Amino acid sequence: MSFIPFIVLWALLALTVLALFVWRKTVASKEDDSLHVLDGASVEKSFEQNAVAQKLDLIDKWGKIVTVVTVVYGLIIGALYVYQSWMQNK
Repeated sequence: MSFIPFIVLWALLALTVLALFVWRKTVASKEDDSLHVLDGASVEKSFEQNAVAQKLDLIDKWGKIVTVVTVVYGLIIGALYVYQSWMQNK
C-alpha cells in the first residue's frame, strides 16, 4: 500500500494551517490594542475594530478545526504505517 496520496493530503492540510496562521497575523496587524474610553470621535474606529475582531474569531475557529483534523489525520497515517510494517514483518 502506497502512502504517498495520504501524505500529500496531509501536507496540503498542514499548508492550510500555515496559511491560516499567516492570514491571522496579517489581519491582527490591523488590530488596535489600545483602549479608548472617553474618545467619542472613535465610533467609526470601533466599528472597524469590531469587524477585525469578528474576522479574527472566524480565522481562529477554522484554524483550530483544521489543526485538529491535521493532527488526527497525521496520527492515523502514522498508525497505519506502523501497522502495515508490523504485518509485513510478521
